[in-house]
Amino acid sequence: MNSGKKIFYFLIIFILLASLSGNTFAKKRSYDIVIYGGTSAGVSAAIQSSRMGKSVLLIEPTNRIGGLTTGGLGATDIGNKQVIGGISREFYQNIKEYYSEPANWKWQRAEAYQQARNKKNEDAMWTFEPSAALKVYHEMLKPEKIDIVYNQRLNRETGVKKEGTRIVAIEMENGASYKAQMFIDATYEGDLMAAAGVNYTYGRESNKQYGETLNGVQANNYNATLRKTLSRNSTNHNFISRVDPYIVKGDPSSGLLPFINEGGPGVEGDADKGIQAYCFRMTLTDHPENRIPFKKPEGYNELEYELLFRNYEAADGPIEEMYSYGDPLVPWINSQMPNRKTDTNNQKGFSTDFIGQNYDYPEASYAEREKIVERHRSYQQGLMWTLAYHPRIPKKVRDAVSEWGTCKDEYEREDGWQQQLYVREARRMISDYIMTQHNCEGFDTAEDAIGMAAYGMDSHQVQRYVDANGYVQNEGNVEAHGFKPYPISYRSIVPSQNECSNLVVPVCVSSTHIAFGSIRMEPVFMVLGQSAATAASLAIDANCAIQQVNYTDLKAKLLSDRQVLQHVSK
Repeated sequence: MNSGKKIFYFLIIFILLASLSGNTFAKKRSYDIVIYGGTSAGVSAAIQSSRMGKSVLLIEPTNRIGGLTTGGLGATDIGNKQVIGGISREFYQNIKEYYSEPANWKWQRAEAYQQARNKKNEDAMWTFEPSAALKVYHEMLKPEKIDIVYNQRLNRETGVKKEGTRIVAIEMENGASYKAQMFIDATYEGDLMAAAGVNYTYGRESNKQYGETLNGVQANNYNATLRKTLSRNSTNHNFISRVDPYIVKGDPSSGLLPFINEGGPGVEGDADKGIQAYCFRMTLTDHPENRIPFKKPEGYNELEYELLFRNYEAADGPIEEMYSYGDPLVPWINSQMPNRKTDTNNQKGFSTDFIGQNYDYPEASYAEREKIVERHRSYQQGLMWTLAYHPRIPKKVRDAVSEWGTCKDEYEREDGWQQQLYVREARRMISDYIMTQHNCEGFDTAEDAIGMAAYGMDSHQVQRYVDANGYVQNEGNVEAHGFKPYPISYRSIVPSQNECSNLVVPVCVSSTHIAFGSIRMEPVFMVLGQSAATAASLAIDANCAIQQVNYTDLKAKLLSDRQVLQHVSK
């Protein structure tokens, strides 16, 4: 074959690959707005940027946009649906439209699906398959002028190029460099924010630092909010009484079982660098034609599940009476999705949360994070195999769990597991306004609202330890609900101007650990993503720093685009 033909065939192959992978290649290297992170917030920000006439690039470090919304979290945690507006509500309305098509009900009749989170005649649908969310996002992106690149990661060491306080370009690991007037960090980890030199924290602040009650170590069974209402803390998602923590029961010299911290939990209310636990929000099915049975992972270590065995064995009576809440047999929340699928989440003392094994994740290198993700996956795969097939698990439980498995038609992996780990919390920016428990409970009200938070104050467990009686306990759970929606400050999504004047951070918002536990919901991230893009576009139009955007103009634009900035009881 001569050189001319070789070049011709190479070009044909290149064009075909480009067309098959969507907008995988950036059409240019300079944009009005560059968004790093194709999470739900990133997708929303990209759509809004396009609608405001800006050239926009969306960079997704993996091969799949949507973050957790397309990665397993189909049972949307919302709180009050009235305050979800704009592109976020549009997405859930489109989900409802998607399921109005009979062709999208392959494994179940539509009328057989019980929509626990939906009211009659509601304009939106709040539970969905991850694959449905992915299709809806792509349909929403299709009419917009958005360039998208996949599988490109920020060079976190030297990839942020600044002139003074402005980012002028960001460089990827593969050497690709992108310039923009404004940048948005929509990652769950806050990698662009951190690399840009913006101040941040992670872990738990002390209660004293901001006058809170539900931050720091929370080892007590119950605690009180600032309004003196009850917070259910260690009483939930914990072990039953008298579960022994030692490798040889009753023998401390034998050492602790895996994943139990040495020493006690720490001082109640004190700060630490513990991170609330991560897991995979599994998409399971009981449909025989679509089910992949649970498999024992390579390197399975039975000792890692000894606490699970002992928790069942410590039951005084029927295992159905071990806990007063949740599934009577299985330590999970198996929320029903369309097409006989689930969004399966953590519940009780030993479940899908890999407690205490994510502390290094926020600051870890990409390679180290990949190891943490795979370790979480192998733990959870081992857990599901154990619950389904191990002889030390009660037969009732095995029979119930073995009916389920991962789905053949949801994710790219052959084993049916997603790649998106549920990163509940990582870095949090520290800016000129910090959202705290006082905002959540209505004592402080942000006057520059760019969206509303609508969920209670919530944290998953952070650590596992031995109590004063010599038994194992979990610590870190917080469940404080019953508060009205509250405004999120514009200043909480922009850094201090002397640190970076053209960056917006709609996910790793400036907030304390316990306030972030209320804000960190996918519908709200979409709201904040849209608001971030609106502000970035207005800053470009006004040729000003992102911190100097006129709030009156920003508010007017948000309201005209159907964002909700105050709660009106109905």
